[in-house]
This record gives sequence, structure tokens and C-alpha cells, in this order.
Amino acid sequence: MPLVPPYIETLEPYKPGKPIRELQEELGLTDVVKLASNENPLGPSPLAVEAVRNNCSELQLYPNGGLDLRQVLAERFHLKIGNVITGSGSESIMSNIIRTFLADNEEVLTSEGTFVGLYVLARSRGVRMVTVPLRHYHFDLPAIARAITEKTKIIYLANPNNPTGTLFTKKEFDLFMKSVPSHALIILDEAYFEYAAANPEYPDSMEYRYDNVITLRTFSKVYGLAGMRIGYGFAHDELIANLLKVKLPFEPSTPAQAAGIAALDDNGFLARAVAINTEGKVFLGQALENLGLEVVPTEANFFLVSLESEQEVQRMYDALLQLGVIIRPLRAFGLPHCLRITIGTQAQNEKLIHALRVVLEQSKVEP
Repeated sequence: MPLVPPYIETLEPYKPGKPIRELQEELGLTDVVKLASNENPLGPSPLAVEAVRNNCSELQLYPNGGLDLRQVLAERFHLKIGNVITGSGSESIMSNIIRTFLADNEEVLTSEGTFVGLYVLARSRGVRMVTVPLRHYHFDLPAIARAITEKTKIIYLANPNNPTGTLFTKKEFDLFMKSVPSHALIILDEAYFEYAAANPEYPDSMEYRYDNVITLRTFSKVYGLAGMRIGYGFAHDELIANLLKVKLPFEPSTPAQAAGIAALDDNGFLARAVAINTEGKVFLGQALENLGLEVVPTEANFFLVSLESEQEVQRMYDALLQLGVIIRPLRAFGLPHCLRITIGTQAQNEKLIHALRVVLEQSKVEP
């Protein structure tokens, strides 16, 4: 009997974007811009940083499992605390959903070209994962609905989707839910919710009360707390009660919980982060198109750019590294001919466009 199950031996782990320090050490660069991981270019909320400093005096004590943050979130969204769960990033909660609700003969259903972390988690469970092709870089909800069977237990939807930046509308979501049987659990990943919330067609899941939907959100993106690893979720209290049986008892950490609570109170920072992204989206989208690149319109804090081939993606990625700009190739996401570019500050966006112009000019003169 093998020590490691075959589905683990063949599993490709999640590979994050290249760190700034690593590129600096490799190439001896000092000015490096990382636009690969959809991080907030403004950094974290100052209130969150202060809260972390103020909550480091009792690190010898175990955390309370996110109880304080759950209460704050329940009050903010007019829920019971039993409808709220927290974790070390939304991926932690996603992992617990897979462990809690998925039996060996059941299946996960989702789209091609979505969050690679879900692929890793589902395949690590050794169950069958069914994927439906994207339609014009959007989730094809009618096709996903047609793929549901009696074995479908978990359906993963990301809205807006990572890495395409596209969303499905209220009308599309309402129609889709009519086709979802009660035995199927929906993971609705809203990691980029704050960037899309102003769109009147966006189906904010907190306006719905489906018993078989678990909403996931994070502090890693607009709140700038990716390094703290803090996320949260909303669901029917019966679902949350079962998730609480499985989650690690002391996550999230005390500093992470404090940072999350403080970040929720910093409305000024949230508004600035969204505004910077909105301005950057207009500038960067137009600049990328002016360079002749095929750009997918986005509702998030990044752009998907489609090139002719995977080889062209790798060539552009490598050339940009040499110029101190890190972007994200999307082979692991099932989109090998595409790359993803995070929207940065104006200075970062201009550095990217300058570097891209150099790379594209070089490609014209290469034999």
C-alpha cells in the first residue's frame, strides 16, 4: 500500500506570485514593482497596523477563535453570530468546506479558468472535479447548471472571477439558482466584492438568503491585509455549526483578528483604495489597449490580457522581470495564453506601461 495517495502524489501545489525580494536578489535590482498577486498598492489601513501593535502584549495566550470579529461582522451585516465564520484567509474556510461537506463519491463542479486554489483543494480530497469552459471569459452559469448531477455536492462560483475580472449579474444568478438542487452547496467567493459593489448589476450575496450558499470574503485585497491571513464567511447557521467542528480552534491569530476589526472601521481607507483602483482601471485599461493588447474588461483590481500563445506569455513575463516588473502567467489557472496584471498606483502603472512598451518594441526587431 503506497504511503501517499496517488491524487496527492500527482497534485501540483499552489504557486504564489514571485516575491519582490527574490527578484531583487536574482537580478540585483532595487526598483521592483509587483503586479502579480492583486495586493493593495496602498498597503494596509493605518488603523489596522495600530491595532496589531496594540494586540501583541499577550501573544503567549491562545486566540479566541475569531469570536470578536464574528460578533463585529454579525452586527455590521445584521446577522446572528451563528451565521458567521472566520479563518486564516478565505482559503482556510474553503478548505474546511471541502473537508466538512464532501464525501468520497461526491463531486465538485466549477468553471475552467477560475481560482487555482479551489482546484488544489478539491484535487487534494481525491474526488472528481468537473469543470465547464468559460464563455467569453465569463462563468457560463447555464452550462454549469446543465452539468449538475446527483453526485454534485459543491459548486464553486467566484464573483468577480479571478483571474478574468468578469462577473455574472443578478438576473443570471437568480436564474441559475432555480436549477440548483438542495443537495448541492454553493461556495460564492466574493474576494473582490468591494471593487464590484458599485455595479448595479452585481448580485451582492448578502441580499440573498439561500440556505445552501456560503459566502466567502477576505481582508487580503481591498483592506491590504494579505500578510495577516484573515478572511470570513456567511451562511445558514447549520452550515456554520458544522464548519466550526472542523476548523482549527485557534484561528485566526490574535493580531489578525484585531487588524480585521480595525480595518472594518476605516471607511476612509476603504474609499481611497476603491478610488485609486477605479482611477487606475481607466488609465491602465486604455494604456494596455493602446499598446495593441487584448484586454478583458474588469470589475476587480486586475486585468486579464490574452496573448497569442503560452510561449508569448512566458517571453513577456521573463522580459518584464528583467525590467523590474512582476506580473502573473496563468497556466496554472487553465489559461496558458493569458497573463494577469494587478492595478497599482499611478506610478506603478506607468512603470508597467513603459516596460511593456520596451518589451513590445524589442519583439518587433527580434528575428
